[in-house]
Amino acid sequence: MRRQAPASAFTGALARGLLRLALRAGAVAAIVGAVCFALVRALPGDAAYRIAAGRYGYDIVDTNAADAVRRELGLDRPWWNQLWTWMEDLAHGRLGRSMVSGDPVVEELAHQLGHTLQLSLAAWLLALAVGLAVGTAVALSNRRWLDRLLTSVGLALRATPAFVIALVLATWLAVHAGLLPAAGHGDAQHFVLPSLTLALGLAAGLAQVTRHTTGHVLSTPYVAFARTKGLAPPWVLLRHVMRNSAVPVATYSGTQLVLLVEGVVVVESFFAWPGIGHALVHALIARDIPMVQGTALCMGLLFVCWSALVDAVCWLLDPRLQGHTVSDSRK
Repeated sequence: MRRQAPASAFTGALARGLLRLALRAGAVAAIVGAVCFALVRALPGDAAYRIAAGRYGYDIVDTNAADAVRRELGLDRPWWNQLWTWMEDLAHGRLGRSMVSGDPVVEELAHQLGHTLQLSLAAWLLALAVGLAVGTAVALSNRRWLDRLLTSVGLALRATPAFVIALVLATWLAVHAGLLPAAGHGDAQHFVLPSLTLALGLAAGLAQVTRHTTGHVLSTPYVAFARTKGLAPPWVLLRHVMRNSAVPVATYSGTQLVLLVEGVVVVESFFAWPGIGHALVHALIARDIPMVQGTALCMGLLFVCWSALVDAVCWLLDPRLQGHTVSDSRK
């Protein structure tokens, strides 16, 4: 029975984690749908006219075309009726059709989400590589001036808006140097500028947290004992320092995922990246309510899934959490 406790604890932790994930996803879907619906309706102007202009063009659209679109899409119904219809469709897994193109929102999101995930993954891996390497190097060097330099540069990068970083990188590397394309999507070169823009702020924060955590672990008695008994420095770093500093770094990186989700909207629009952030901006301009709700919902669920993944990684890295789960299962 004692041997089965860890397996049962893992199963129980997995079931609780999936239940929390489902509850969070449901709450995010309801809140995001209602808020997006209210915000789009609060925008000035006639939504039917904007949608008709997106379909037929601003030069030929008139009042009759706007009235026809209003009747076709049910925009003349009471607001609560429209919101209830969307919530009912969402409960059945339907996001409706785009009011401008007429295509199913799910099909458009499926195409756009792939591009966003590619860009987010590239930025995330770049931030991890730079942040962990710089933070660990500064901690191992134990030089005060490097620590101050890291703090100053990190604060500057984290305080700078994403569109400013994007503008500087595009001006230097694309316009003046001509090394990279300024915008678009195609080959690997188009990944560099948008992923670097997203990664710089995340890497700065990760480097500071890594430096602080690694420095604290290096000063602990068990690291000093490992050095005293003659363990090679690389093994001390791998077996003792990195393992014990991984949990705080993973926790911090999870809390900073919101920066990645928020920055996707600005960065994709700036670099004309065909992702859900770029689609959200165009949907807001066209007053395409189903697309606005669908893209915002997709971004919210993406953040929930990322957070759940980080929680799972922390559970696997920290034996104390696993031991706590096992002890709870035995009670």
